[in-house]
Amino acid sequence: MNAQAFYPIGTPGQPWGDAEKAQWLSRQTRQRSYADEVLSVIERLRPRFDVVEYGWLEYGTETFPLFAFKSRDWRDDLPVALVTGGVHGYESSGVHGALQFIDRHADEYAGRINLLIAPCISPWAYERIHRWNANAIDPNRSFRNDSPAAESAALLQLVAPVSDRVLVHIDLHETTDSDESEFRPALAARDGKPFEPGEIPDGFYLVDDSEHPQPEFQQAVIAAVEKITHIAPADANGEIIGSTVAAPGVIRYPLKQLGLCAGITDATYKTTTEVYPDSPRASAEQCNAAQAAAVCAAIDFALAH
Repeated sequence: MNAQAFYPIGTPGQPWGDAEKAQWLSRQTRQRSYADEVLSVIERLRPRFDVVEYGWLEYGTETFPLFAFKSRDWRDDLPVALVTGGVHGYESSGVHGALQFIDRHADEYAGRINLLIAPCISPWAYERIHRWNANAIDPNRSFRNDSPAAESAALLQLVAPVSDRVLVHIDLHETTDSDESEFRPALAARDGKPFEPGEIPDGFYLVDDSEHPQPEFQQAVIAAVEKITHIAPADANGEIIGSTVAAPGVIRYPLKQLGLCAGITDATYKTTTEVYPDSPRASAEQCNAAQAAAVCAAIDFALAH
C-alpha cells in the first residue's frame, strides 16, 4: 500500500522536493495561539522563577521567542533536572503538563536540585497542531550537531553549559490518533516510502534508552502515572508501536542514535513520556496531570538514588 493512497501530496516512491514542501506548507493553518495559551502562562509564573529567552524562531513573517524556566535558587553544587515539552507542537499535554508541574510542584524541589524546563520547544507547530516545523522537519529526529531544525539547535545550545550535570531528563510527549491518520502517512509521503498502517496504543507508556536502560526508574514513573490514567497494554505481538515491551508500559529506543530529545545529555535517568489524549478513558486534565506526575516521580527517583 503506497503513501499516495493516504496522503495527497507527492508522487509515490519519490521523496518530496521544494515544490511538495511548499504545497504542504500552504495547507497548514494557525489553529491556536502560542501567545495566549503559553506565553501568558509563562508571564504569570515569571515572578516565581528565572525565565530565560534562549532562542528566536523566524518563519516567514512570523516570529516566536523561546523561553525556559530555571530555578531561582540555582546552585552550582547541585545536579540538574531537565524537563522538555512541546518538541512536537501538537502534543498539547507535553506543553501544559510541563507548565502545570512548574506551577504546582516545582517549588517542592528548591534547594534539592536545579530545574531547567523548556515547556514549548516548537511554538510554530504548537499553533498549527503539527508534528513538524515549517520546513517539514521533525525536531525530534534532529537533536544532533548541525541540526537542520532551529528548534532543536536552540535547545541544544541552552542545555550545553550544564549537560554534564544533568542527572535526570524527562521529555513529555503524546501518541495520538492523528499519528496514524496524518503524521505517519505524511512522513511516508515526504520520504517516498510506502505507508504501513500501525496500531495506536490505548494508554500511557514510556520510552527508555536501549543503550543505557534504567528499568527501576521507568517503573517508578509508571507507578506514579497509573494512579492518574491507564497504562498502555502490549498488542497481540507483545509490542507497543512496533517495539517490544520491555516491562509494563515501557519500550526502548536508542535515543541518541535517533536524534531524540531525551538523548541530548548523558543523564543517568532519562525517559520519554507518551500520553494518549484520544482515549475515551482520559481527559485533557488527566493527561496534563499525568505528565506533571511523571516529572515528579522521575525527579524523586533520581534524588533518592
